[in-house]
Amino acid sequence: MLLREILPALPAEKAFAARMVANAIAIAAREMAQEDPEPALLARIAALAGDARAFAAAIREGRFDPGTPRHAEAAALLQDITRARCAVSAPRAIGKG
Repeated sequence: MLLREILPALPAEKAFAARMVANAIAIAAREMAQEDPEPALLARIAALAGDARAFAAAIREGRFDPGTPRHAEAAALLQDITRARCAVSAPRAIGKG
């Protein structure tokens, strides 16, 4: 309704703000509808490094760089985290919108 009925009635200088509000509403709706992937992702992080902070520190230290024993596992986890976040915030970026 916001984009279909209200946006056309707004002055041009208010259109961008209205689109931003509509986008925020759409993101919130996708967050509410999505199954929570967080527990599975957190379990994988824990298996690799203990917790998210330790995982980030290990990445910065190069412990998952190409050629290291768990590089593929860490890279797959980062890709899955990114997909989960994009599915909510930017589904068109991953072909889900």
